[in-house]
Amino acid sequence: AYNTHAKVNPPLRSSDDVRAMVQGLAEGVIDLIATDHAPHSQVDKLCTLDEAAPGLSVLETALGSVLSLYHDDQVALPVLVAKLTAAPSRFLRRDDIGTLRKGCVADIVVFDPNAEWVVDTSRFASKGKNTPLDGTTLRGQVVATIVGGEVVYDAQL
Repeated sequence: AYNTHAKVNPPLRSSDDVRAMVQGLAEGVIDLIATDHAPHSQVDKLCTLDEAAPGLSVLETALGSVLSLYHDDQVALPVLVAKLTAAPSRFLRRDDIGTLRKGCVADIVVFDPNAEWVVDTSRFASKGKNTPLDGTTLRGQVVATIVGGEVVYDAQL
C-alpha cells in the first residue's frame, strides 16, 4: 500500500528477493545483520512519495522484525543472534564486543523471543516515529539493555 513511511533507500524489494535473502541467512551466505536507524520528522514523511525522505525508525522494531524469521521456522534463533552480535563484531575486527566473554565490554540486550507486542510509535523511546509497522503485532521484545555494565533500559521500570 502507499505509505511514505516505507520509503527507504535502497527500496524494499519483491517477495522473491526477500525469500532469497532469508535463504542466504539460513545457509550462511549472508554474514551478518545490521540496521540503519533513520528517524525522520512527520514533515519529512507526510508528503508525496517523491518528496518523502528515505529511511525509517528501526530502533524499537528491529529485534521483533528479525525474530519473525525464527517464528516462521525460516532461520534458527542461534543463527540470528550470532548474525546480530558476534558476526558484526568480527566484521569490525573487534573481539571485545559481541560476546559474553569475561573481560569484554558488557553491552548486552536481554530479550524474550516469544513476547507479543503491538508496535505503537507513540511509545517509542526514539524521537523518530516513522515506521510502516505502526499497529503491527511482533513477537520478540527487549526486556533490558546493558551498556558498559550499566542498565540503561529495563522494561519493568
